[in-house]
Amino acid sequence: MTDRGRTALRTSADTLQVGPSSMHWNGHELVININEISGLPIISRVQGQITITPHALTSVELPLTPDGAHVWRPFAPSSDIKVDLAAKGWQWSGHGYFDANFGTRPLEDDFKFWTWGRYPTKDGATCIYDATRRDGSTLDTAISFDHDGQARIVSAPSRTAFKRSLWQVRRETRADPGVTPRQVLGMLDAPFYSRSAVTTQLHGEVVTGVHEALDLDRYASPIIKPMLAFRVPRRKNWP
Repeated sequence: MTDRGRTALRTSADTLQVGPSSMHWNGHELVININEISGLPIISRVQGQITITPHALTSVELPLTPDGAHVWRPFAPSSDIKVDLAAKGWQWSGHGYFDANFGTRPLEDDFKFWTWGRYPTKDGATCIYDATRRDGSTLDTAISFDHDGQARIVSAPSRTAFKRSLWQVRRETRADPGVTPRQVLGMLDAPFYSRSAVTTQLHGEVVTGVHEALDLDRYASPIIKPMLAFRVPRRKNWP
């Protein structure tokens, strides 16, 4: 998408607008209107609407560092989603989620590496957040959400490595003993980041969900970070 300057920001109680794109909460749905131009190597217009209908909303916040400088906020861990973009084959509906990360320091200042996964289960959804911090401590958290949005910390099997991404970013998630997770759909592959659909097994239940791996050592590299400007166009002003 596009990085924009402060003048492109408009906010109200129920709407966030950045340049020509916006998110609006109408009381029971989050309506996302997209009007962007993609970056290199294929420059094209990305335009249309995404509608997220939560099964339930949560008030959960997970501090990712002891001082709370970084927080994960799962607003709607189980949702219905409808995608209607102005391109052939880019219309579908299914199961989704809505979450966000907030922080007061750059991620690379506090983390070396993390993996995250959100797996739909028969009881709702299980989210896995594992990270290695700069100070050597770790975050090892599994949260289960039921269909009403109620959250509880649960036990999860051990971290299990699986095949690296195309850019050789290491990947791991939780899996029952003897089970090796596997990618079933690639979504985004970058020198420091991998996002994909992954199948694993948690406490006997085979699940397929969205998984990400983020290498902050690579991200912080003075060689790699400038490359972001080629993939994410930047526009300073917005009338």
